[in-house]
Amino acid sequence: MPYTNEEGGRLNNFAREPKVYQAEPPTNEQKRTYIFLGLAGTALVVGLIVVAFSVSHVG
Repeated sequence: MPYTNEEGGRLNNFAREPKVYQAEPPTNEQKRTYIFLGLAGTALVVGLIVVAFSVSHVG
């Protein structure tokens, strides 16, 4: 484990740094997948809100 000696003989430990890499932009297929998942998530949330509203206002 990497460490340094500070004044007074104290040791200071540091975590290992991960490798840094340049992110690639999403492909057209990935963009379509993100749009589909966003629409499906939105539909789920709206559906849950409609169900909760309809159940709470019965009678």
